[in-house]
Amino acid sequence: MQPNTSELSFQRTMAVSPDRLWHLLTDAGMRELWGAPSEDTVLTMEVTDFTEGGYERHRCGPKEAPEFEIETRWYSIQAAELACFTETLRVGGHRSFTSLVTYGLTATDGGTQLDVTVALSGFSEDDMRGEVEAGWTAGLANLEKLVAKELA
Repeated sequence: MQPNTSELSFQRTMAVSPDRLWHLLTDAGMRELWGAPSEDTVLTMEVTDFTEGGYERHRCGPKEAPEFEIETRWYSIQAAELACFTETLRVGGHRSFTSLVTYGLTATDGGTQLDVTVALSGFSEDDMRGEVEAGWTAGLANLEKLVAKELA
C-alpha cells in the first residue's frame, strides 16, 4: 500500500481576544457547540482530560447514530498560543486515520488570527482528505458563527 498522507492548513481571523478564542477551541462544552459539521450531526464528548498527556474521546456523526469515534491525545498546551494533539478516527471499531493537529493563536489589532494545521495519515486505500477538509471547514465556520453570536 502506498502512503496515504496529506496536510491541510486553515487560517481564520476572529474579533475576539486570544484568551476567549482559546476557551472556545479547547473547552469540551464549547467544542460540542461548534465541532459537528452540520445541523444534522452531533459531537458528543465522552471522556475529557485537557492536560498535556491527557486523553479524550468523543463521538461524531448523524444525531440518531453518531458512528465515528475519535480519540484525542494532547501533547503541547500553551494557553492562548499553541496546542498540539492527535486525533484517531475509528469507524465500526476500525482505525481509519490519525491526524496531528496544531492550533496557533496570534493576537491582532482586531482580535486573533487562528492557524490550524492538520497532518493526516490514513490506514487504508480510502482517501479521507476531502472528508476531513470538509469537516474542518464546516467546524471552523461554526466557530466563526459562535464568535459572531457572542459579539451580537
